Amino acid sequence: MSDPRLADALATDASRAVEVGIGNRTDVAAAVAAEAVAVTATDVVARTVPDGVAFVRDDVTDPDPSVYADADIVYALNCPPELQRPLVTVARAAGARWAFTTLGGDPALVDARPKTLPHETLFIPPDPNGRI
Repeated sequence: MSDPRLADALATDASRAVEVGIGNRTDVAAAVAAEAVAVTATDVVARTVPDGVAFVRDDVTDPDPSVYADADIVYALNCPPELQRPLVTVARAAGARWAFTTLGGDPALVDARPKTLPHETLFIPPDPNGRI
């Protein structure tokens, strides 16, 4: 299980969240949903998600904007460098905040501010009004 502070940070001020590229790591989406946030998970292939989490097949590099509409936050875990810009782009188009973690050695390739959590570094918008 991931650090609960990660889910808390993602759920802050959110009523709707989209997790990009959920893969097989579903614990954070479940924890965000447990905070009374409507969570939609996406991936390029069909994935099984926990109860309380919706799933939509979508590719953030060629996104369906309706998937991200009305989201308060768009986030990804272990986000590879090549998906960081598309994630930020879909979030901005939806008027949503964005956040991501990387695999330990991967850099943030977008202008981002690191927020250190006990077991993760969460990259968030550089503007302090991003409120994560």
